[in-house]
This record gives sequence, C-alpha cells and structure tokens, in this order.
Amino acid sequence: MPTALSVNINKIALLRNARPGNVPDPVGFGRLALEAGAQGLTVHPRPDERHIRRGDVERTAALLAEPAWAAAELNVEGNPLLPHFLPIVRGVRPDQVTLVPDGPDQNTSDHGFDGRDAEQAPRLRDLTAELKALGCRVSLFVDADEAAMEPAARLGVDRVELYTGPWAEAFGTGSEAASLGRFQRAAAAAADAGLGVNAGHDLSLANLGRFLSIGGIEEVSIGHALCAEALEHGVAETVRRYLRLCSGR
Repeated sequence: MPTALSVNINKIALLRNARPGNVPDPVGFGRLALEAGAQGLTVHPRPDERHIRRGDVERTAALLAEPAWAAAELNVEGNPLLPHFLPIVRGVRPDQVTLVPDGPDQNTSDHGFDGRDAEQAPRLRDLTAELKALGCRVSLFVDADEAAMEPAARLGVDRVELYTGPWAEAFGTGSEAASLGRFQRAAAAAADAGLGVNAGHDLSLANLGRFLSIGGIEEVSIGHALCAEALEHGVAETVRRYLRLCSGR
C-alpha cells in the first residue's frame, strides 16, 4: 500500500498571522493540496494560537466534511495534557488525533512521548480511551526507540508517529545509514506490538524517498518543507512530487 500524505497547514497560518486578515488562507491552501491528491490535512494548534487557530481547525473540519473529500482525513496534533487541546478535539472529532508532548513555549516538537513514563502513562491511557470513544484513531508521537513500542501499545493507541527530526539531521551525512537502521528497527518493533506506523517532522522532497525505504509507513505528515517547496514548485506540483515518493516512484 502507498504511504498516505497528510499536509500540515500550520506554516501557512503562521504567515497569515503576520498581518490582519486571512491572507494566505491556510484552509484554502489545504483545499489546493486535496485537489492535487493529498489524502489528508494536519493541524497542530498551540495554546497561544501562534499559527493555527481554533477557528481554522473548525473550518478545516468543515472542508473535509464536503462530499468531494469523503475519503480524506483530518489529523489534529497536540499535547493532550494542556488544557486547550481536548475541547478542540471534542468539537471536531477528527479521524486521527496525534498526541505530541510539546510545551507551550516550544518553537517546534523535538521529542516524543514515552509510554514507560510512570507519571504520564496512566493519564495517557485514560486520554486515549476517551479519544477512541469519540471515534478518533489515536497515534502517539514517539522517538525511534524500539524498546518504547510495546509500552506505547499498552497505552491503547492505534499507531505511533515516529519523530523524524533525527533522520533529517542525519540524511546526507556519515550517520545516515545508522539512523535509517534505528528507524527501521523501531518501525518493525511497532508492527510487532500491533501498532500502525506514521512518521513526521522535517521530512522533505530530498529525504523522504530514502526514509520510506524502511517500509511499513502508513502515513507521513509534512508541513514546513512542503510549504517552503511550494514557493518554488507551486502547491499542486509539490504535492504531486510527494505523492510519487509515497507511492515508491
């Protein structure tokens, strides 16, 4: 099966927020991505609404409710331990919720949850049960640590999303092969634990194809690089290039 592409529209919202108004419209960008063949859209609202706002999440959900996009999915990412997040999710009931341990002051995500954390695990287990009761698939953002996959499965999540920042840093360097091996082992351990495997963070047209050679990746969520590359290639062409990589071409 080809890997699904979910386009993260946060960076378009960040640019929009530099001025009053709604230009560029992140949801309009999302529509262009869907028209080019993307299988879903991702939003990651932060408490300070530095980019995606609650209204953007609601409008994105409304877009994906249109009959033309019945097969596309909404993925809402964020930290469920922060008070702003669950009300947003309860309001839109996305297809997938990705649990990410980003702090309010973090510039971007830089690590995953660890199901072996005795303090956080019970809360994550309860939150996962609540989200699944809403009809959401639950994915846990994790580091590429094969020993962490079985504990993640015990939380009740459906998938893990491998944090690929370290892969992007290793790509094209002498540590590339070793990094790819770590991700391959982590993905295999997740599959052995009964988990689906997603991936995201700093993936790009340059490094995605090599990364997907590990096999078994169900979905990638890509925003920062895709938005930057769209300035050069256009939205539709950029999405098509990602889809070719996702299909192994």
